[in-house]
Amino acid sequence: MFRPLVLAGALLFSSMATVAQDSGFIERWLSMVTKTQAEQPHWVTPLVTVTPRLEQEFRYDVLRQTTATGHTLWNFGNGKGLELIPQRSVEVIFNLPPYLMHNDPLAHDGFGDTTFLLKYRLLAANEEHGSYIVTLFLSGSVPTGSYRNGSTSAVVTPTISAGKSWGKFIVQTTLGAGLPVDETDRIGHAIAWNTAFQYHARRFLWPELEVNSTFWKGGSLDGKKQVFLTPGLVAGRIPIHNRVGLTMGVGMQIAATHFHNFDHNLVITARNPF
Repeated sequence: MFRPLVLAGALLFSSMATVAQDSGFIERWLSMVTKTQAEQPHWVTPLVTVTPRLEQEFRYDVLRQTTATGHTLWNFGNGKGLELIPQRSVEVIFNLPPYLMHNDPLAHDGFGDTTFLLKYRLLAANEEHGSYIVTLFLSGSVPTGSYRNGSTSAVVTPTISAGKSWGKFIVQTTLGAGLPVDETDRIGHAIAWNTAFQYHARRFLWPELEVNSTFWKGGSLDGKKQVFLTPGLVAGRIPIHNRVGLTMGVGMQIAATHFHNFDHNLVITARNPF
């Protein structure tokens, strides 16, 4: 399943790179992207934690999750998609709705919610000038899920993100709160705090440990907290052609709290940065 997606992405963005040689507009745009990314640290994006860096890529993830009832849930796409830098200090992400496949006979397979994300970089310095970054996010989800495979309300999530490295050791973290547009009393607010600890071991190898936490305020899960420890390995950015590269990663989310909706979640990611 992954090989066709990676090849298709590589062909797509190889074509874009070829077009860029003949198109003044695309050439100027990609030049701006290069300058923008040169101003920030050159880390790799973690498995789960959204990086404060501005990235330009196509991303596709697959999750295999074990539910609290012992059933298996496959999440194809995991709400990832196309990431673009339209102008300096800004990134927009257009995500495809994930497809959820259950082995629970009481649950229906179907698509999840559609999500999007806007990033605005406040501060950044590359490795030669301090190696740090601070970025604001604004994400949103639209309740397009079928057969209860999503939320019953749109949700807006403002987030602050930051990162800093000391030599080959990197920390990237985000803190955000979900604000339902409707049915707040039932859905409540989910506060997500994710932190990734990474080490640049080799040119393409980035082992990591993430702490992925969610705290609920109000709603049916009021007072609950869920924490995952996520060891993983990301390989990237491996050159393919011109600007196009390949990044792949794998990890396992292990529940560290008594309450958890899932456990032993296998996370697989494939990305084509360009």
